[in-house]
Amino acid sequence: MIIKNYEIPKLDLKKNNYFLFYGDNEGLKEEIIEKRFERNYKDKIFRYEEKEILENKGEFFDNILTKSFFDNEKLIIINRATDKIKEIIENLIEKNPSDVQFILNSKNLEKKSTLRKFFEKEKSIICAPFYEDNNQTLNSIISQFFRNKKIPVSQQLINILVERSRGDRKNLNNELNKIESFYLNKKNITLQQIIKLTNLADNYSASELIDHSLAKNTRKTITILNENNYSDEDNIIIIRTLLTKLKRLLKIYELVDEKNNIEQAISTFKPPIFWKDKPLVAQQLRSWRKNELSSLIYESNEIEFLIKKNAGLGKNILSDFIINNSKKTNN
Repeated sequence: MIIKNYEIPKLDLKKNNYFLFYGDNEGLKEEIIEKRFERNYKDKIFRYEEKEILENKGEFFDNILTKSFFDNEKLIIINRATDKIKEIIENLIEKNPSDVQFILNSKNLEKKSTLRKFFEKEKSIICAPFYEDNNQTLNSIISQFFRNKKIPVSQQLINILVERSRGDRKNLNNELNKIESFYLNKKNITLQQIIKLTNLADNYSASELIDHSLAKNTRKTITILNENNYSDEDNIIIIRTLLTKLKRLLKIYELVDEKNNIEQAISTFKPPIFWKDKPLVAQQLRSWRKNELSSLIYESNEIEFLIKKNAGLGKNILSDFIINNSKKTNN
């Protein structure tokens, strides 16, 4: 049976023992599982990966069906669930173990997924999609958070957090908790403090610097380097920002190979790329071959080691590395 995720808190959980939560909104899944399910079970929660169940089916069924296992109510959470586990779930429903609830947590399941079809068709089990939050929803979450905590913030700051969360509620919630801890014993919090404190989009200038370097905009790269007095800590943030963006480009390349179209690959990439960043990302993909990105990841790790080893020279090492990358031509 298909329901909306916001309907889950209204359900009578005693009447439903099997739930399929699928989609990329891990943050919302975690919120609902924690508030609606885990609080009822406390230390009676068992988590499995699908892979370990498939590799040890007999042991899994023995654990579930052994009477001592049911001395108290239990919650079983199966992560990374795919069509491969459908037969096991059908067997469990047939055997009908009492006092046990099952939550299957899946990534995106296409309409043709046999697991998804099974949960949608059967009226006694629940299927709920968890799609990524849009900017309006994220804006509401952030605004409500600051109102509840009585932290005065500007709309500009809220917009920055929305923009840089990129639809990831889990990451956003972690950063909001970090902001709350930072705010203790302070009268206000500034935009620059938020940018420095959070990891939502790395450091703003660091992210911008790396974007232009990877797009081989040498002049802009040099301008950003000259306008920012980076500390030793910033140098490490910049290198790790570079590594994060390189790994993302490699993942997008997989879609480029599949769809044979850069713009289409960027549009369908998850988590979604913010619309203002799409032209730069496209330029980056056209500037680097896949094997060159892999080599650059290795070089970036070496540079991080050099910066840590030579703290006093960190800025010079980093600047030379970043500028040289922006000047590289394809072999």
